[in-house]
Amino acid sequence: MKKLRITLEGKAYEVMVELLEDTGSAPAAPLHHAPALPVQPVSAPVTAPPPPVATPVSDGCTTVVCPMAGLVFKCPVKAGDPVTLNQVVVVLDAMKMETPVYAPVAGTVRAVLVKEGDAVDEGHSLLQIEG
Repeated sequence: MKKLRITLEGKAYEVMVELLEDTGSAPAAPLHHAPALPVQPVSAPVTAPPPPVATPVSDGCTTVVCPMAGLVFKCPVKAGDPVTLNQVVVVLDAMKMETPVYAPVAGTVRAVLVKEGDAVDEGHSLLQIEG
């Protein structure tokens, strides 16, 4: 076993390394490395929100359906609230991530069909919007 010190992002770590085969040669000279270049942060590309999932209903309402299985984490709208196109109407907790669901149309919330904490499957009706 050989004890080594590794420095990563300015923090030193001591590690034990097992030598699997000994070649019997003389130890190599220490390597001299050029100084590390500064790391430039990279931001994620900005993307448009995903298209809302909706099913038109014959009585003039649009039903917003769940795009994936998860739990209803937040529902910031209630019946009677006005909503705009692409407004967040439900936030799902799916795979330990918060996923917003957007209004596919502008209008008035006719009915909220879920409550916070409800388990929903893909295709489950979340709310209806008149508009």
